[in-house]
Amino acid sequence: MYFIILNPFFCIRKERNTSSGRQLHCVTPPPSPTHNQIHLSDLQSITLYALLSGSTVFLGGLFSCYFGEHTRSGIIKTEIIHSFTAFGGGILMAAVGLVFIPEGMKVFSLIPIILFFLTGGFVFFLVDRYIDKRGGTVAQLLSMLLDFIPESIAMGAVFTQNHALAILLALIIGVQNFPESFNAYLDLKTSYSSRKSLLILFVLSFLGVGCALGGYYFLSGMPMIVGALMLFSAGGLVYLIFQDIAPMSRMKKNWIPALGACLGFLIGMIGVKILE
Repeated sequence: MYFIILNPFFCIRKERNTSSGRQLHCVTPPPSPTHNQIHLSDLQSITLYALLSGSTVFLGGLFSCYFGEHTRSGIIKTEIIHSFTAFGGGILMAAVGLVFIPEGMKVFSLIPIILFFLTGGFVFFLVDRYIDKRGGTVAQLLSMLLDFIPESIAMGAVFTQNHALAILLALIIGVQNFPESFNAYLDLKTSYSSRKSLLILFVLSFLGVGCALGGYYFLSGMPMIVGALMLFSAGGLVYLIFQDIAPMSRMKKNWIPALGACLGFLIGMIGVKILE
């Protein structure tokens, strides 16, 4: 006859009465993951992805600083700057066309899709006009933040439901932040010193961690809110691409920057295909 007793050390004691007396057997059950352990693992993964994708905000600015100080002015330098701008625009187009719009359209009917998309475009328009009236020259920084923040929130929100999509968003964020911060540094440099411009980008590189964790804690399991956020971002990014980024990337009698846009879009296509 067996008697099963749990001791304080989580060891299962089996007592058996036999003709020769009591026999005790201690069987330790295999460890099973608890909710807290699973939660901690997700937390670490989200933090790691957000840190890696956000780090390119500072790295892009650092490269821009080095490039500006150690490269002579001339047609080649101008081509590189314009190509970087177009490259970032191409990645943004890929994010909009291959990720944001398809994911947003999965959860909404036609009318909400139109409303969220147009709202994003109109809000970005108002912010852009406000900055222009104040004489600001932070269009690149604005475009970087206005896609960096909602993408990071979406990455955290979809992490538990769609791990592949979260990784894809982290990849897109990291790749697109580099050329955007490269150009954002040039914008900041017109108003601040090199050190202060880099410090601003360094601080902003950690913004994605807070946004991703916020999305994870407050928006997980809410596909409609995440879809609305993606459509809103898509509308705003389309406005910024054609209002600010595309005109800034154009050079008279030079076709190299347009190839940079093609390359940026190709990077987005490759990322989507790899993680399908």
